[in-house]
Amino acid sequence: MKKDYYSTLGVAKGASSDDIKKAFRKLAHQHHPDKEGGDEKKFKEANEAYQVLSDPEKRKKYDQFGADYDKYANHGGHSWEDFARQSGFGFSGGAEFDLNDLGDMVGEMFGFGGRRRAGRASHGSHLQIELTIEFREAAFGVKKDIRITHQVVCARCAGNGAEPGTRIVSCATCKGAGQVVTLKQTFLGSMQAAAPCSACHASGKTAEKPCKECKGVGAVRKEEAVSVHVPAGIDHGETIRLQGQGDAGPSGALPGDLYITLRVRPDAAFERDGADLYKRVPIRISESVLGATVAVETLDGKVDMKVPPGTISGTKFRLAHLGVPYLNRSGRGNLIVSVDVVPPKTLSKKQRDLLEQLKKEGI
Repeated sequence: MKKDYYSTLGVAKGASSDDIKKAFRKLAHQHHPDKEGGDEKKFKEANEAYQVLSDPEKRKKYDQFGADYDKYANHGGHSWEDFARQSGFGFSGGAEFDLNDLGDMVGEMFGFGGRRRAGRASHGSHLQIELTIEFREAAFGVKKDIRITHQVVCARCAGNGAEPGTRIVSCATCKGAGQVVTLKQTFLGSMQAAAPCSACHASGKTAEKPCKECKGVGAVRKEEAVSVHVPAGIDHGETIRLQGQGDAGPSGALPGDLYITLRVRPDAAFERDGADLYKRVPIRISESVLGATVAVETLDGKVDMKVPPGTISGTKFRLAHLGVPYLNRSGRGNLIVSVDVVPPKTLSKKQRDLLEQLKKEGI
């Protein structure tokens, strides 16, 4: 099914980044799974749309390819890799090509022979998890110690996959080339196609005797503690990347990354919009008419706020720099306070008489 991220967020295709952000905040608050009546599916759809449209590069590719965004998002359009894949030539998703690589590939495609060289082992898998934190932890930042289960370098063989004391030898499958060449029939005729060798993970080498602990993979699955620094000002749905904390790569390749998506529990006292906070404060009729100083609860504790005489219900007051700290920069947003004039539910005889008297006076 085609994905229309603009429709998901309820914005026009030419919407500004601020409009997109505001639309996401509204939907995230409305559908937050931790709220009563929340909708986790709609929340995830809104979050997916925001992750694309809030990133200029991803948005540009999405606008260009539309429904094919998922297919081309990681390749920036039709590339040599796309052409090779469509023609039956397999390459690892994370491969990098220089001019020599391109020459080899073209040579293999058209039967020129090309220069043989060992393939490159890919990095380990990236991992993604969710972490739930409190509203104030997101506002001021927090350090969290979590436990994850991932692939780590095998301690017995130090990641080379060989039983200690045994040799690393050329791969018998690819003869040390790191890739396996096969003959393919394409619309251009009979061509050679090269694919990374699965036996040695494209390294060209294997263990003479595989490690007993990891079975020659070079990595084992293990639960470990990871410290996560959640920066002040982060918001619901945003992601933290921990480089190198994903799965260990095969045969000593670089590890993948760990992506942590934040889920922030809503706060009963505040509504958040970016770095600004909103709250409602009740006042009495007498305070509305005569003016008063009322105590307002903020993230930093209670502060006094002056309410001038004649203040009506719905009037907003801005308490500067009492909102959420800006993410990755200095300063804070504001706290916007709306006052609600609340009449008493019951009246004493004296209060009723006084109000009747005021009514006669035209007040």
